[in-house]
Amino acid sequence: MCGVTGIFHFDRPESVSADLLHRMNNTIFHRGPDGDGTYVSRDGKVGLGHRRLSIIDLSEGGAQPMSNREETIWVSFNGEIYNHASLRMELERRGCRFRSHHSDTEVLVQGYQAWGMRGLLERLDGMYVFAVYDETAKRILIARDRVGVKPIYFTKRAGLFAFASEIKALLAHPNVPATVGQVALYHYLTYLTTPAPLTLFDGIYKLPAGHFMMIEANGTFAAERYWGAVPGQSLNAHTVSEKSTADQDQYYQQAVMDQLEASVEKRMMSDAPYGAFLSGGIDSSVNVALMDRFTDGPVNTFTVGFKDHQHLNELGHASHVANHFKTNHNEILVDERDMVGYLDDLVHHQDEPLADWVCIPLHFVSKLAHDNGVKVVQVGEGSDEQFCGYNSYMKYLELNERYFYPFKKYFSGGLQNLTVAAAAGLAKCYPKFEIYADAVSRASQNREPFWSGAVAFWESQKTSLLPNYSPKEPYGWQDVTRAGLLPVTYLAPDSFNVARDFLVNFDNAYPGQDQLTRMIHNEFRLRLPELLLMRVDKITMASSLEARVPFLDHALVELTMDIPEAAKLRGGSAKGLLKKAVAGVIPDEIIHREKMGFAAPMAQWLRGDFGKQAETQLLGSKLLQAYGFNRDYLTSLFQDHQRKRVDRSLLIWTLFNLATWHARWCE
Repeated sequence: MCGVTGIFHFDRPESVSADLLHRMNNTIFHRGPDGDGTYVSRDGKVGLGHRRLSIIDLSEGGAQPMSNREETIWVSFNGEIYNHASLRMELERRGCRFRSHHSDTEVLVQGYQAWGMRGLLERLDGMYVFAVYDETAKRILIARDRVGVKPIYFTKRAGLFAFASEIKALLAHPNVPATVGQVALYHYLTYLTTPAPLTLFDGIYKLPAGHFMMIEANGTFAAERYWGAVPGQSLNAHTVSEKSTADQDQYYQQAVMDQLEASVEKRMMSDAPYGAFLSGGIDSSVNVALMDRFTDGPVNTFTVGFKDHQHLNELGHASHVANHFKTNHNEILVDERDMVGYLDDLVHHQDEPLADWVCIPLHFVSKLAHDNGVKVVQVGEGSDEQFCGYNSYMKYLELNERYFYPFKKYFSGGLQNLTVAAAAGLAKCYPKFEIYADAVSRASQNREPFWSGAVAFWESQKTSLLPNYSPKEPYGWQDVTRAGLLPVTYLAPDSFNVARDFLVNFDNAYPGQDQLTRMIHNEFRLRLPELLLMRVDKITMASSLEARVPFLDHALVELTMDIPEAAKLRGGSAKGLLKKAVAGVIPDEIIHREKMGFAAPMAQWLRGDFGKQAETQLLGSKLLQAYGFNRDYLTSLFQDHQRKRVDRSLLIWTLFNLATWHARWCE
């Protein structure tokens, strides 16, 4: 894994500075401590930078930025191409001559030259962000992998176009200011992250998953979506439908297992030591079980637990799996003091807040792996989304079927209004009913119950939090909208617009899909790439550790998007299909144990000393004064939580992350 930087002076007289590229590179040293490289074009208008973490081809032959023999095509690349060997052979049959022994970067160089960007992307199997400078065409092209495992950020201002793997590298440029993106802030409060292409920094954007963009010589740019998590890319639906229900289930189970096995095997491609994070749940246990099939020695496994809240630990389950597969197992225990001591680094490495407290244990287990000499780990993200592993998904499905559609169908306008008013009154007296009252309100407005698998503030709550909020349009939004990246509906202070755009476009293109498939598609547009995968990227890379995600292999995703809700939830069991598919692969007691989830005891910590610290910092934040946050409402959140009237930990953590981010980057 590596880090990418780039500068393009499309309308500036001075040449790109190699020293500035080095400074940008140095801000992301952690992404690539094994090497640093820069390239400045012959006309001085384009510069590419690179930080290297050597995983494939440890020799100098894999150094970047890398060019073709004629030095007319240059590439800076972050990621891994799992099928680079087969692509190399295909290119060699076309007459391409390679200079490196087995560099996947050179496959990108030669592949772009042979097939063009679209032809290259349709062939790639991997996780990646890369930039191509085509000197002949005077064009820069930037691509992000299908599901968004790797990030890329960009900005355009005053004759300059710049891009980087992390925002802090862009902020190292003297012409890129750190100011608040007000529209993004509003959406962050709902989704715990910012929806692409927005970021919390005004005028800095991120390329969405499954997209590539082209920047022309005059600085104009356009983007294209080349992949999506949609049905119809894998199974022959007609052939499957002819089978009996039992035969269908068996077919799906075997297909899932075959894809998982292939996915794990290809992700063990490495010239550096590797391992796996192990919680003792189904997903991480399957990773370990399949890795064990493809290695001669023991798998290195890593687990984190809590000293102060041992009832939340999964150490025993992880140890059971480790013993079963005879892994080289490592554990670390952390507590509230460790968490507080890490907060400054957390804010620094996230760049923009990710209001997911999983980042805390993830940091400590990543550091544990790094300290044990491991450079690559396999992680379990993406399984719960595809196989309906969250209890919240089951509740949303029930809410949709039993309440949302009947409410719309049978309640008249007047009766709807009366019901909404009654629900709102109940919520004022009993805060625990607040979410249900909001759901009733959304139904009355024909707003779907499911926006995302993780929501902090619903619109009704944001009305109390930000009573007079009128966000300023983001800098450069017209260019980003013209490029096809930013729907104008995002600019309004209404976060439902984000989810609605995804669902409306999906329904128009794929009518008649079941509710679970619609929900999963939504997750692949926002929560997975911009929250879950960004926490993996930011936190593991901070420890110079590459994380690979077998459950998000695009072939597996294409398969699961073609499996209907009924087959995934046969018998009414969350994750039922996956549990049957992996029977016999991992111990039965792991398959059937109650799901705990990889988390942190934030609710408990916020009722102790850290809660007092968080309240002091939040209420004293300059952010509150600048944007009109309601102090009384904020105080009530802490009181509700500390008095155990209702769990407000997610809301508080979302705001605390925002305030500490603002203090670190914008004050």
